[in-house]
Amino acid sequence: MSELPAGSQPIEVIQVNNTKITVLGTAHVSKASADAVRELIESNQFDVIAIELCESRYNSIVNPELLAKMDLFEVIKTKKASMVAASLALGAYQQRLAEQFGVQPGEEMRVAIDLAEKNNLHLELIDREVGITLKRLYRNIPWWRKLYVISGLIASVMTNEKVTEEEIEKLKTGDVLENTFAQFATSAYDLFSPLISERDQFMSAKLRQVIERCEGKNILAVVGAGHLAGMKEQLSNCNTQPQEIINQLTYLPKGLSIGRSIPWIIVALVLCGFAFGFSKSSDLGWSLVLDWVLINGGLSALGAAIAGAHILTVIAAFLAAPLTSLNPTIGAGVVASAVELYLRKPTIKDFENLRLDTTKLSGWRSNRVARLILVFLLSTLGSVFGTYIAGFRIFDALIN
Repeated sequence: MSELPAGSQPIEVIQVNNTKITVLGTAHVSKASADAVRELIESNQFDVIAIELCESRYNSIVNPELLAKMDLFEVIKTKKASMVAASLALGAYQQRLAEQFGVQPGEEMRVAIDLAEKNNLHLELIDREVGITLKRLYRNIPWWRKLYVISGLIASVMTNEKVTEEEIEKLKTGDVLENTFAQFATSAYDLFSPLISERDQFMSAKLRQVIERCEGKNILAVVGAGHLAGMKEQLSNCNTQPQEIINQLTYLPKGLSIGRSIPWIIVALVLCGFAFGFSKSSDLGWSLVLDWVLINGGLSALGAAIAGAHILTVIAAFLAAPLTSLNPTIGAGVVASAVELYLRKPTIKDFENLRLDTTKLSGWRSNRVARLILVFLLSTLGSVFGTYIAGFRIFDALIN
């Protein structure tokens, strides 16, 4: 570690050719980290400031009003609601910690942005787009691990457990970080790789591109402390072309073709079940249809109700689910959220309070933006469960 004026914050100084890179490890909800960033930048040692932000996260900091211009129905229609929900849950957890310690989430990044502008320093965004990271994480794990991640996000919203500032500060000692992430990688490499390891490589590659453009300059990189060891290794020893690494780590692998075929296979089996039931007797056929409607529609409506949807949205979910489940190109959640959006349009205040409201479960149901996303997710989930439960019920009725 270097003897730079940054208190107890972990720092690595790396020489790449004739360019010196100072990598400061921070905790994103630590006042000490924000103070360290301020101290280093105001020391006038640096020409370039690189920060662990992507374009979208940077815009959310410097242009918070952009959130209010988000087309919510477009988010849902293009199947981005799950990613938005995950981002809100992660942000809510960070916000709760920030409130506990009296510092805004990502305060060290705000300080870096403001001081870079004030001192006319070049600012570089080096992190990978958060949407790509979440998608690679999602596609990197089997379905049972997806449930683990989802339950963890839900728990992060519902828990009120306090974390001591001493515990956060401990995360910034190199050995603890390395041991913690090594253990995490051993038990959950499929989670560790997209969240930490890949971003170590990505941010290091971006920094190497910055070095090519700013050769001979002094660069300060502000990143989460968990990336410090990995980035030092990458910057010191990696010889692969930076753009090649970036291209590899922004590629989104397509899901297995059989996975995309499963919904259509289920539809075909259900329709065959109906046809076989009617061929045996009209009473059996209509009984199977009624089971399909009540189970599929009922569970989708229940999901919408749990989310706090309008009564007309609940009815729409009940009516839509049995039909949309037979047409995989549109889901019950899209219909339910469209009705909810029509009935309860979010206000500017909903967008302004979104980060605070999502720190508690009740806020997800009261804030119109969060509730809309919740309506989509829970009505969709209800319809999915309804499809499988009703399908098994139809199969059971046909063989008995």
